Amino acid sequence: MEPIKTQHELRAAILRLEYQQAEEGKALKEQFQTAYNSVKPANIILNTLKDLGDSDFIKDGILNTSVGFGTGYLSKMLFQGVVNSPIKKLLGSALMFGITNVVAKNPDSIKAMAKKIFNLFGSHSNEEVNETEKSDPYE
Repeated sequence: MEPIKTQHELRAAILRLEYQQAEEGKALKEQFQTAYNSVKPANIILNTLKDLGDSDFIKDGILNTSVGFGTGYLSKMLFQGVVNSPIKKLLGSALMFGITNVVAKNPDSIKAMAKKIFNLFGSHSNEEVNETEKSDPYE
């Protein structure tokens, strides 16, 4: 900044500084409002949930756990059937808990095994279709 020599330059410098102060004041108020809104409890909860929803790790964990629970529940229902024996209910619950934990902790191996099973059934159905197309029943 050059030294101020005249009264006119002094007034111009004061006006520049007042304008700069007003602009910085507006920016400070906007920053304060943003900070104030970010520390509101509702916004903290919403931002946390949004971050959790964006996380692939959390999505995979929820999916794997859900598949584990579903598989465990299905195995419990298949094991228990329609009998209402207390021992069978206890064993069914233990089976459900065990299968749920195995599926939730080993999702990659379960997925690989499921793909193999689907490919096994898929390859047989494709072979059957190809064989039926080759043989003409009206010949």
